Amino acid sequence: MKKPNYQDLSLAELQAKRSELKQKYMDLRFQFVVGHVENPMLKRSMRREIAALNTFIRQKELAGVSAE
Repeated sequence: MKKPNYQDLSLAELQAKRSELKQKYMDLRFQFVVGHVENPMLKRSMRREIAALNTFIRQKELAGVSAE
């Protein structure tokens, strides 16, 4: 699976992507409880992708970029 390039996205786009991934992650966690998950490694990769987004968002905030 190829890593997405988040450096080119704006702060607002990064925040939107993070909220979308958090929602998907929550849905995946519910599927784990029910027991209908095809790829259990997806949970780890989604968690790491959210962490990468958080890193890029924080870097933009420290650089002084506004969320327009």
